[in-house]
Amino acid sequence: MEKLKEHLKKFIDIDPIELEEILGYFKTKMVAKKENILEEGQVCKYHFFVLKGILRKFFVNEKGVEQTTEFAIENWWITDNMAFEHKLVTSFYIQAVEKSDLIYISQENQEKLVAAFPIMERYFRFVYQRAYAAAQMRVKYLFSLSKEEFYHDMLRKYPEFVQRVPQYLIASYLGFTPEYLSEIRKKINL
Repeated sequence: MEKLKEHLKKFIDIDPIELEEILGYFKTKMVAKKENILEEGQVCKYHFFVLKGILRKFFVNEKGVEQTTEFAIENWWITDNMAFEHKLVTSFYIQAVEKSDLIYISQENQEKLVAAFPIMERYFRFVYQRAYAAAQMRVKYLFSLSKEEFYHDMLRKYPEFVQRVPQYLIASYLGFTPEYLSEIRKKINL
């Protein structure tokens, strides 16, 4: 819970005694590599914070191909926001890319937490703003950069991440096939 404490302190000023009470609303979970913590057709009940590892959110398109829409690494939150907020069935999966340690909170506990500690509303607002900004940048890149430029930009900005994540998942996130990514990588290594 130390990582979550530090993350909270980056966004809100909170009394140490209240902080301990706040942590009581969260639970921890370890997940194995490739384990799904949310599956299409389930009601999305949880919001996940990554202590260690990587999660990805994806859907299966009409051709049966997995399309990755989002990753969460250490100190990031991930959920199907619409389904979580409205207690709906999700059309996404959330899966561990590597063995991961998580903290999570249920929708019910998040509502209770925010009611008991209004400062947490501010914290979650920052969380959602960051997630929205990241989604906006991804959309911008999808429309303004070539596929090759998108990969090069990702490689330049997040080299450790690109090394940790299997290439077929990077290709899925960038919107192209693993074979096309291999061609791009071959050009780099020439």
